[in-house]
Amino acid sequence: MGNNVESFGIKSKRIVISVIYVVIFLLLVSMVAYKLKPKPTCFDGKLNQNEQGVDCGGVCAKQCEVVAEENLQVSETGFVASGIAGKYDLYGQVYNPNPFFGSNEFIYKFTIKDASGKIIVEKQGVSYILPGERKYLIEGNVELADVLGTAELSLSDIKWVQFTAGDYQKPELKIVNKVYSEITSGVNFSEATGLLKNESQFDFASIKVQIILRSLEGKIIALNSTQMNVVKAGENRDFRTFWPNRFPGEVRTVDTQTEVNVFKSESFVKRYFSPEQFQTY
Repeated sequence: MGNNVESFGIKSKRIVISVIYVVIFLLLVSMVAYKLKPKPTCFDGKLNQNEQGVDCGGVCAKQCEVVAEENLQVSETGFVASGIAGKYDLYGQVYNPNPFFGSNEFIYKFTIKDASGKIIVEKQGVSYILPGERKYLIEGNVELADVLGTAELSLSDIKWVQFTAGDYQKPELKIVNKVYSEITSGVNFSEATGLLKNESQFDFASIKVQIILRSLEGKIIALNSTQMNVVKAGENRDFRTFWPNRFPGEVRTVDTQTEVNVFKSESFVKRYFSPEQFQTY
């Protein structure tokens, strides 16, 4: 009986010792694995640390890419005679349906094809668009062949900027007293005049005014633009643009479009050598 108790005690001790060795072994393996495990970085392709996105935001210097809820939409593309022989103005309307997403930069490309679908010319440029904005992109005085077909406008490399409610204010710019008239004497064929009203609280260093002339059917028949520099808050400014040569069609409607790139600080007048901020985003 005594021998059995002693034997059981020895076996129990062996089991306990074995368990202790196993635990120590597992702890050592865990420690080695922990030391050998690569530390999280901003280049490991994983969402870790306090990153806002994979390898961006938080402790990572790289900003996370912002993607808008809806894509930019293109409509009403075409071309009109510029008034200079063999040259045309290309246009296309772009609409941003997102109320709190704008793009501070995107690439646009006009593609002009002949009746057979062959590409005649391509024109590329860079532009921007504000939240909820509808605007025309225009390439003026593009040399084209006499035989024309269709115009296409494509957009790429859109860089989105997200705004929050209350942070974004659209520039309050209005055009009133719009008048188009032909000139009976002088070197020009016709002119368009109007009054720009800056009803915002900001002084703008530069504002571009696009003039779009339409026929009775609403078709665009002529385009023009003018640049207005240093327009202060609350200021009204007259503008006048000219068409040197006659263009086809009869003008019935004068549309206008104001452009000021609020994404760039240079668009604002610096008061007392201290730059103003339009908004924080």
